[in-house]
Amino acid sequence: MKLFQRISAVLLLFMVPMLAKAQEAIGLDQKIDQAFAPFANFCLDVVLWQVPGTGIPLIIFVLVLGALFFTIFFKFPNLLKFGLAINVVRGKYDDIEKHSGPDKALVNQLDGDLVDTIRDESADGEVSHFQALATAVSGTVGLGNIAGVAIAISIGGPGATFWMIVCGLLGMSTKFVECTLGVKYRDVDADGTVHGGPMYYLSKGLKERGYTGLGKVLAVLFAILCIGGSFGGGNAAQSNQAAAQLSSLLGLEGGSSGFWIGIVLAIIVAIVIIGGIKRIASVTEKLVPLMAVIYILACVVVIALNFSYIDDAIGLIISQAFAPTAAVGGFFGVLIQGFRRAAFSNEAGAGSASIAHAAVKTNYAASEGLVALLEPFIDTVVICTMTALVIIFYNSGGYFEYGSVVNDSVTIGGQAMGGAELTSAAFGSVIPWFPYVLTIAIVLFAISTMISWSYYGLQSWMYLFGKSKAADLSYKVLFCIFVVIGAAANMSSVWGFSDAMILGMVFPNMVGLFILFPVVKEELAKYLKAIGKKA
Repeated sequence: MKLFQRISAVLLLFMVPMLAKAQEAIGLDQKIDQAFAPFANFCLDVVLWQVPGTGIPLIIFVLVLGALFFTIFFKFPNLLKFGLAINVVRGKYDDIEKHSGPDKALVNQLDGDLVDTIRDESADGEVSHFQALATAVSGTVGLGNIAGVAIAISIGGPGATFWMIVCGLLGMSTKFVECTLGVKYRDVDADGTVHGGPMYYLSKGLKERGYTGLGKVLAVLFAILCIGGSFGGGNAAQSNQAAAQLSSLLGLEGGSSGFWIGIVLAIIVAIVIIGGIKRIASVTEKLVPLMAVIYILACVVVIALNFSYIDDAIGLIISQAFAPTAAVGGFFGVLIQGFRRAAFSNEAGAGSASIAHAAVKTNYAASEGLVALLEPFIDTVVICTMTALVIIFYNSGGYFEYGSVVNDSVTIGGQAMGGAELTSAAFGSVIPWFPYVLTIAIVLFAISTMISWSYYGLQSWMYLFGKSKAADLSYKVLFCIFVVIGAAANMSSVWGFSDAMILGMVFPNMVGLFILFPVVKEELAKYLKAIGKKA
């Protein structure tokens, strides 16, 4: 198997010069974008289909009403179970989980890798909930917080921040439901390897409820969209922003810079996921938490230095959420931008997080659901809001006009700037040297996210095509190709495709959640009874 992986990696590296020559002949970055943009726009138009007479995409109704329903049905777990979730994370109930419960399963590494949110076996049996959440959050803090927030604010204005916060709070309830189901319906191989996520709870869970055919259809649809999500939000969007930030910092002017940066990133990712070289992955796993802490501290510094203006910024966020200017598309335009970026950042409702959480070693499915509900709060409510404040403080100097956006970019000093570049400029106005640190962080975030999402996509790919070496290799080669496409294509095209795939995952996933939420209620009751708590 290792020899097979090494040969695959060598073949991929031989393909790189040939791909490069082919791209030189047809125009590199521009030609790649011209080929990719129509497909990306078509996907986005389908997913963001608007309910007639409302101007609101159906997917927004599904996300909001679904999350609101789960919040009410489970008696506001995002608020009333917050303290319990903290206690679970700090290990208060670890002894109960280890020695009792109906859901005992061994968990091993998958192909040598541990997914970001896995609680793996250790010398004492398992690591703590706190370690699991810390790892999960460090993996979650990334380009959704850095680039996604900048896109939302530049297009939707400060008011988009308010709707991102609302989506994060409601998403806590959705993530609790889907991650509980992910653990409940996971598959465990004879060797202890775990396979889980919406594909499994849609097929197995709906079969239990008498919807066998519907479950199979939804599971297949989700798997297809999750593969697309791994190519888009988990891959192309990451390489796109890494390439943009590197090009900006190094002063590279358009042309083929994105393509060549993409080639380098693709080689690094290929070495890890195809070549089986785990050393790079282990390095990023150690550095990403450090970069996340540095990023959060930088946000705190900028906010502290602008503390006298924080009430003005908060007032602007609230007022623009309900009374936005025409330039940002009115009330629903701002709301849609906020929910799109929040969904991309915390993935609540998309179901992807449950793929990783399913591999956790726990005796109670609901315990991991409670841990998972903290992620949208930390990621979206706290960190995305901090990023938003940094950008709003920066724009108080009149650097750009909200809503004056072309291809998701604003013009500052004659230079088109969007996503991570805009966030970097905002930090640089206060901490001149920080853009260099942020560039390193963005590249590390991008690589670690791509490696993690390759796991999500591979799980879905194997669900569709079987767990064979050929299926494994074919997916990984395609994944590496999308690294190059993402780096070379225009930001608007890449993020449009990414939104389409990740938001598209919401449809089959939420149908399953609406049918299976009684199971979650049962699992929560079991756990609360075991730890001596009332429902």
